[in-house]
Amino acid sequence: MKVLLVYCHPCETSFTAAIRDRALAGLHAAGHEVRMTDLYAEGFNPELSAWERTNHLSPPDTKPDIAEHAANLRWCEALVLVYPTWWSGQPAMLKGWIDRVWVAGVAYELPPGANRIRPALGNVRRIIAITTHGSSKWVNMLQGEGGKRVVTRSLRVLCHHFARTNWLALYAIDRCTDADRLAFTARVEAAMRDLH
Repeated sequence: MKVLLVYCHPCETSFTAAIRDRALAGLHAAGHEVRMTDLYAEGFNPELSAWERTNHLSPPDTKPDIAEHAANLRWCEALVLVYPTWWSGQPAMLKGWIDRVWVAGVAYELPPGANRIRPALGNVRRIIAITTHGSSKWVNMLQGEGGKRVVTRSLRVLCHHFARTNWLALYAIDRCTDADRLAFTARVEAAMRDLH
């Protein structure tokens, strides 16, 4: 498969970086064609400008800052998001990538006179979110799992009609043992090796 892995964490020595490395190992072991975007390393600007908001329906070729990101999103068959969950959702950097790259002409179309958007990422058949939470699964459920809803509901509906989502999460990371962390990274690598 053609796999786009979007990685979002500011610290190269983080556990999230270790997760990324194991995900990449699994993808490469399975022979997938992989492109990786490291949002912090490339200095991606997550701020949706006033111009972008005003011109959100303008063609993507009027937005050269996102051209490579848009091309990668149109290219991939599977999207893998690797990030920590902060304040019940995606980090601002990743949310900004969604705001700025999942735009008209890339992720959806809104034809003149239409009142509903039409999905445009029919090439994307899988979305896999790999994340960590400081709180327990129970607390996340009580909070409504906002980050999970963004992936499994909002992003998925702009992809292939039968796109599937997977949610790989390590909960209560602040109380995890080294064995728990190793087991999770092994689970991540196995899931990426089995991706189809």
